[in-house]
Amino acid sequence: MNAHAYQTRHALDTGEQKQTSRQAPVIAIRGLDIRLPLGSDRTLAVNNANLQIAPGQTLCVVGESGSGKSMIANAIMGLLPRPKVEPVAGEILFEGHDLLKLPEEALRELRGSRMAMIFQEPMTALNPVMRIGEQMSEALDAHLQLDADEKRSRIITALADVGLPEPERLVNAYPFRLSGGQRQRVMIAIAMLLEPSLLIADEPTTALDVTTQAQILKLMRALQERRGMAMLFITHDFSVVAEIADHVIVMQMGEIVEAGPAAAVLRQPKHPYTQKLLAAIPHGRVRDTQPSPAAPILQIKNLNKTYRSGGGLFKPGREVIAAEGISFDLGRGQTLGVVGESGSGKSSLGRCIVGLAPFDSGDIIFDGQHLSAGESLRHQARGRIQMVFQDPYASLNPRHRIGPAIASGPVAQGVSKAEAMKRTMELLALVGLGPEAADRYPHEFSGGQRQRIGIARALAMEPSLLVADEPVSALDVSVQAQVLKLFTEVRQRFNLSMVFITHDLRVASQMCDHMAVMQRGRIVEYGPTAEVFGSPKHAYTRSLIDAIPSLEQRFDSEAPAVS
Repeated sequence: MNAHAYQTRHALDTGEQKQTSRQAPVIAIRGLDIRLPLGSDRTLAVNNANLQIAPGQTLCVVGESGSGKSMIANAIMGLLPRPKVEPVAGEILFEGHDLLKLPEEALRELRGSRMAMIFQEPMTALNPVMRIGEQMSEALDAHLQLDADEKRSRIITALADVGLPEPERLVNAYPFRLSGGQRQRVMIAIAMLLEPSLLIADEPTTALDVTTQAQILKLMRALQERRGMAMLFITHDFSVVAEIADHVIVMQMGEIVEAGPAAAVLRQPKHPYTQKLLAAIPHGRVRDTQPSPAAPILQIKNLNKTYRSGGGLFKPGREVIAAEGISFDLGRGQTLGVVGESGSGKSSLGRCIVGLAPFDSGDIIFDGQHLSAGESLRHQARGRIQMVFQDPYASLNPRHRIGPAIASGPVAQGVSKAEAMKRTMELLALVGLGPEAADRYPHEFSGGQRQRIGIARALAMEPSLLVADEPVSALDVSVQAQVLKLFTEVRQRFNLSMVFITHDLRVASQMCDHMAVMQRGRIVEYGPTAEVFGSPKHAYTRSLIDAIPSLEQRFDSEAPAVS
């Protein structure tokens, strides 16, 4: 970090803002109100919001889903769905001009050139049928007149700046050919093409692996410091705040409940809501391995799974090894954590265990019985192996009410409708939902509530083994903490064995008795959780642990050497 950047940040952290006060803020929001449509749960999405960001500074806006943080970003960019949702009071001053009073043509000219936005899900922002280079060309063509060679040179340089390999080849690739982290880097490259003075990042790392998240945060901070731009970073995770923020505002139900320098908010939060969000961060304390009877409930022996696609008379097919030589035992009442980055094969392993994907060779032995691959496995297990999915909304039929959806499994196994509905009501109460939930549809619930419904539906079959595939990765940290607590409670109550798939090692450490670390389809490290975390033997495991964000590390490292 250069001396100027350090002095500025230290001044902010100590409350002495003399240096930054000489610079006009890039963006200043004063008294902003954003109205919601009639019939919403509240009148205003954002109520009397005030904030400002100086050049070279990062402001993090923190809050749970529905707090209004993304509404502020969309108001700045002019992307609110007017007239149903629109600003009704206040001003948004960008480089001295009130964006709320600008005509659409002038606002469109600013977007991309002077202010840019990175969205949470790059696949919804990138055109799936256009090559990367073509999409980046569109951004340049909208604001500049460049010849083909200069345009290509700028695009390749932008891709190289964000650390993408072989940018000359990448310009001809389609988005679906890239990993999640690579797509997010492309979005950053597009946003940085015209060197904006304001960059808005809306939850850009929420769905990424810890190692990819660490790389993206480091990249964004480096680009910002190099170009001196202001950054508005929206997140629900205080661990991310610790990595990147200079200042923080915390939002709850449309209102700013706390604001201040990042170090002060993280170390001495004043508002109960801020304290609650900080307390909900997975603590990463390793749980003690629970004893288990000698006979394991699940044994995996030399399991192999390869995906094959494409190919023809003169064209070779493509093969991806998802699982190679996988072997482990899972004791009764124990939880095995399967961790690794996207593409490591952990979700494919889970799908093989529940029979949603056929394995090629090897053995799955459940409660002493050898199970066949694929659909036959589900018939043999008779509902005693169940899965909780990452996206419960995608696994629930939107046209079926929740009660019948939960009861359908037991009914299919011969349980009477009356008994199945009685069991459904008991399970809804167990997962913290009232009986009225049975008559509602999936879209009427929040993400956390839908995940609770997914757990209830799995438990309705009275399983002995539960496979949970990234069940909390897309949830707010406070909701995540509630769902993890629920998993712990149901495991103890029903003496469930669990295979818990996750890319978050903090979650795995507090939930699991044993850990299996996967990389490129193979288990590279396996053992009791305390052993894997305390003395990791494989370099890949160490890299995952090192990438876990820390609340204290950055500010401690930036503490002044002399008082």
